Amino acid sequence: MVGLTIDGVEVEAPAGELLIKAAEDNGTHIPRFCWHPRMNPVGMCRMCLVEIETPRGRIIVPSCMQPVNEGMVAYTESAPAKKAQEGVLEFLLANHPLDCPVCDKGGECPLQDQTMSYGPGESRFVEEKRHFAKPVPISDLVLLDRERCILCARCTRFSDEISGDPLIEFQGRSGHTQVLTFPDEPFNSYFSGNTVQICPVGALTAVPYRFRARPWDLTIGESTGTLHTEGAGLSVHVSQNRVLRFLGLDIGATNQGWLSDKERFGFEFIASPERLRTPLIKEGDGFREAGWGEALDLVAERLRPAITAGNGESVAALGGARGTNEDAYALSKFMRVTVGSNHLDARLGDGLPARLLTGLAGRGRIDDLETARTILLWGPDLKETHPILYLRVRRAAQELGATLVVVHPRRTGLDDRAAHKLTYRPGEGSQLLDRLKAGAGELGAVREVLDQGPLVALVGRPGLAEDPRLAESVAAFARSLDASLLPLVHRGNTFGALDMGVAPDLLPGRLPVEGAAGRLFDTWGGAPPGPGLDAVGIAAACSAGEVDVLILCGADPARDLVGFDGSAALSGAGFVVAMDLFLTDSSRRADVVLPALGFGEKKGTVTNLEGRVQMVNRLVPGPGQARADWSILDDLADRLGRPLNLGSEQDIAEEIARLAPAYAGITWDHLEWDAQEGEVAPIDPADQPFVHEPRHQDLNGRLDGHTLHLARTLYDDGVLLRHCPSLAPLAPGASAYLTPAHAASLAVAEGDEVVVRAGDRSVRLPVRIDPSLAEGSVYIPFNQPGLDAVGNALGVSVTAGEPS
Repeated sequence: MVGLTIDGVEVEAPAGELLIKAAEDNGTHIPRFCWHPRMNPVGMCRMCLVEIETPRGRIIVPSCMQPVNEGMVAYTESAPAKKAQEGVLEFLLANHPLDCPVCDKGGECPLQDQTMSYGPGESRFVEEKRHFAKPVPISDLVLLDRERCILCARCTRFSDEISGDPLIEFQGRSGHTQVLTFPDEPFNSYFSGNTVQICPVGALTAVPYRFRARPWDLTIGESTGTLHTEGAGLSVHVSQNRVLRFLGLDIGATNQGWLSDKERFGFEFIASPERLRTPLIKEGDGFREAGWGEALDLVAERLRPAITAGNGESVAALGGARGTNEDAYALSKFMRVTVGSNHLDARLGDGLPARLLTGLAGRGRIDDLETARTILLWGPDLKETHPILYLRVRRAAQELGATLVVVHPRRTGLDDRAAHKLTYRPGEGSQLLDRLKAGAGELGAVREVLDQGPLVALVGRPGLAEDPRLAESVAAFARSLDASLLPLVHRGNTFGALDMGVAPDLLPGRLPVEGAAGRLFDTWGGAPPGPGLDAVGIAAACSAGEVDVLILCGADPARDLVGFDGSAALSGAGFVVAMDLFLTDSSRRADVVLPALGFGEKKGTVTNLEGRVQMVNRLVPGPGQARADWSILDDLADRLGRPLNLGSEQDIAEEIARLAPAYAGITWDHLEWDAQEGEVAPIDPADQPFVHEPRHQDLNGRLDGHTLHLARTLYDDGVLLRHCPSLAPLAPGASAYLTPAHAASLAVAEGDEVVVRAGDRSVRLPVRIDPSLAEGSVYIPFNQPGLDAVGNALGVSVTAGEPS
């Protein structure tokens, strides 16, 4: 720390801190446009000019470029500083249109505010201002009004420094300088909405929000994003009981103010006219509306025989990772206490073992990336599945000097920042891991880098066709290097659902079903013995006619189940109950559909990938008669004579804190008032399940043909995105990506069609050429519009022509 004087007041600041930040931290606001605390300073706008004393007298400097030092004396309100600031504003307003009444930024515009606070009050310019055609759609989500731009470079710097998508840049000179995209290259960034949020004027506006509301019409509340497992902080803006926009909150431990466009603009489903409003009961080929009493009575009637006969194992449940922890706890308690079944799973065949995810020894924090010397990424493409983690890893490699090692079957969004990129054919990951451990051949340099800690390892399944035991082996290897481990899975509250026991082998609080004991076990009055079936096992049991009642909690196995035909499972189940927001491909086949509340319509908690527990808030009313999942299950349990006694969200949270060991002390009041950025649920090392090391083998057998790389993309045909008009068209669509050599061997070119056969299923897809693919592999994006279910069998064949 160094001592300095700002406007006559002695303060302290870290040595080397920029003067603008030091002043702000000590209560003095210096006006600015170009400076942003999460980006490198450039000193372009000159609005932050202040005076400092030097041995040769006072000089004016931009405070966003001036580091503080011992004994510095600065003046932010001296006459020369004020005159300089007035001059800057006068020049900025020379060409800036005075269209504040119709500008989306009006009412929350730094240029407005600083003109009033620091401007001259009157302009000497009377000449005609410049004009441009407006607005320019630089992407599907962002519009540009060029005449408003003040050339602060926040948007171009964010795209270059933070997101790694330098698709917008300054063009022209002098008074004709403007921000534009490159010819035939729109601003197709997954993070374009951040430029709208950080733009200090109304030059960049968001299509979903443009002309929708004024800031003073909005009710603003804070919440936590549930689309990704990172748990980003959100500022939710509501007008007339309708969510109009999300902004990112600068939560240092998670998203640092940034959001993916999927998270930022993914609110449109909340007010979709297709939301379910009343319970539905199957009648013929369609549904009829019913009251809650009739619908729940029918479900209870179908459940009662299995419960009375002690045959709870004929009942199974899928889902729970899209709701709150309280919803998930209610589902776990309902299945164990009321029904008597361990057949439930929040993962749909695409995750890692539940006990690995919840009890991973050495599980780290996202903030560990700030101090990492080496980062190992062996999992999905973070840009597609974990966009906030992608930004944090990119920052660590680009700005903080970490050495990044990426292992993946094709190119990823982080390849340009990776010191080492290892590409392997799906199915051959175990061999690559063995060679990496030994540092064989060209992998010697990579092995040497991994030995240089601190090491952060991000581990998951690179593709949905790969054996999940590979990720477990990678985790064991990383743990042997004393790495901080971050496990990677899909669905926003998967970790919360597993912590609440929505898994066949876990009870709430990360307790194993085998040998269960303790306060939870005593309070519940016991639990069914032995682990149940996971999602794929439940689907197989349904298909075999062994499941009398299947409960879907926000799950769409017909579209989203990996490793089994979800449609066949639904057809084989005796009775299907769906709690959902929409009629999905799965709930259309249900016998009873119950309308559920979604994000922003209920209060509760969620848990992110590092175990951080955070609040989600109720900000708008739900549609029609929709109810929270926990409330539906509580009502149903009462009808079955085995009540859950849940009461309210807060009552459930208090019960979790009292009974679930990992959540002891994480109370509702603590999260709401004391833990500003959430409380991390600790893991007791004594309860760690061992991450086993499978013996070396080809986990998928010998393959003579090509292997499948089946992977998720940020935009797909998921049920929520399907009901977001701004995002639904952005899904890349169904395609088969082939290497140039593979395409040449089939005599097909880009746009031609091929037939891909995986297991007992085949699908006809257009070809796209991908030179980054490992030779001998085929890449298919998962769950795309118009794409029939693709099996996740590793071995595939590709032929030109019609499917047989």
